[in-house]
Amino acid sequence: MLSQTTHAAALPSMPFGAIPQQLREGRPHLGATKCFARNAEIFGEDEPATHIYRVVSGAVRAYRILHDGRRQITAFYLPGDLFGFEGGSNHLNSCEAICESQICVIRLNAASGTMTGPVDTTRDLWPMVKEELRRMQDHMVLLVRSAEERVAHFLLEMSHRGGNPGSVNLQMSRQDIADYLGITIETVSRTLTHFEQAGLISLRTSRQIDLCRRSALARLNA
Repeated sequence: MLSQTTHAAALPSMPFGAIPQQLREGRPHLGATKCFARNAEIFGEDEPATHIYRVVSGAVRAYRILHDGRRQITAFYLPGDLFGFEGGSNHLNSCEAICESQICVIRLNAASGTMTGPVDTTRDLWPMVKEELRRMQDHMVLLVRSAEERVAHFLLEMSHRGGNPGSVNLQMSRQDIADYLGITIETVSRTLTHFEQAGLISLRTSRQIDLCRRSALARLNA
């Protein structure tokens, strides 16, 4: 079950180390860093895609509103991730800040200047594109799996992207997680409780989760 909402979205991300140095550093001539309050829209669906974006701090969700008013979250972006790339001239999704976030906003003409620059810089962008495609494919496959498999995959993905294999510190709410995984918030909560009772995880808080038996979660995700 997906929830109703009002605002809108973005696109994928990449490992921080894969981002070309010019974009990693957010150099002034490439873009300005702006602060977005919690739930503030960064850009909306169907708006002209004139910029790309880099998460400096905080977290971002990309989503679209379905014809019946439900919300489908398509991606989460964490510090170091780039998003806002489009195949056409307009954004297919909307993006908003999950919490107070600093975002480097880079005009496409400025970014393209770096992309057509040194060969090493241009080559560095290709892993970012491949990683985003991989995430999109994984997410499509994930939506046909069981609830336990979806939640296990999400926990492992977030721990990997956060750089800590033993724990997860979530910025997003359980409703966000439900809308990303295509299940109800009740199913998310019930599955996390089941995992804790089975000794797979420990819920320190609703947002801080220790992965006690990572190998067992990985088997569910296989």
